[in-house]
Amino acid sequence: MVALLCAALSAAALSLAFATEYWGGLVPCALCLLARWPYRIAIVLGLMAAVAPPRIARPLLMALLATLLADVAISVVHVGVEFTWWESPLQECAAPRFRRGSIAQILATMPARPAKPCDEPTYLIPFLPISMAGLNLLFALTLSILLGLFLRQGTKRS
Repeated sequence: MVALLCAALSAAALSLAFATEYWGGLVPCALCLLARWPYRIAIVLGLMAAVAPPRIARPLLMALLATLLADVAISVVHVGVEFTWWESPLQECAAPRFRRGSIAQILATMPARPAKPCDEPTYLIPFLPISMAGLNLLFALTLSILLGLFLRQGTKRS
């Protein structure tokens, strides 16, 4: 049950990200795109844990917890970049740098689609001063804590 809930909540988070991009017209930055990968992995791990025998399901849930904590780490980095506490570790977050060369060479180095700088926060809810990266941080952290508490309770019963 917990495995399916984690998979469903991860799918909901990923669906919201895609919905804001496709229907809301928000352009994700490179860190936003990176933060989606743990949810993809969490969906697979959650579904696998849901159908696995208990002795295999528990390690899968622990891997799912590690995956969610990785998303927390990505979100912490992203929020720090938005607050300009540090620069993004991803090269794609910076504006393209053009060097000498022909126009064809310069055009070849340009990204295929417009990129959004990682240090420009995107606010989903107008009256709430928390960026989407901040919301992702809160969501992933809450889900991680709840899953961790569930796993901890399972250890106490054993």
